[in-house]
Amino acid sequence: MVGLIPQTVVLDPGDQVSWISDAGNLRIEFDANRCPFSSNVFQAPSGTRLLSGPPRPGSKASTYKYRLWLNDQPVGQGEVILREK
Repeated sequence: MVGLIPQTVVLDPGDQVSWISDAGNLRIEFDANRCPFSSNVFQAPSGTRLLSGPPRPGSKASTYKYRLWLNDQPVGQGEVILREK
């Protein structure tokens, strides 16, 4: 069984998201045209913490959806809510 906890993350400007999986290689994929971070794809091997980095300056307060892959298999979706300054 694979789960995504929490499914929604709320960020203030300057905060970042952290993902980790001990079950396999993890890949997070945001829409390339709609991503608040400097990269829209994040990857890490099992047991390694993935950090998004802070949102890019000028990113609008909004909801940004992403897809989560484990060992190259899609396993879920999540969202990041970016608050206004």
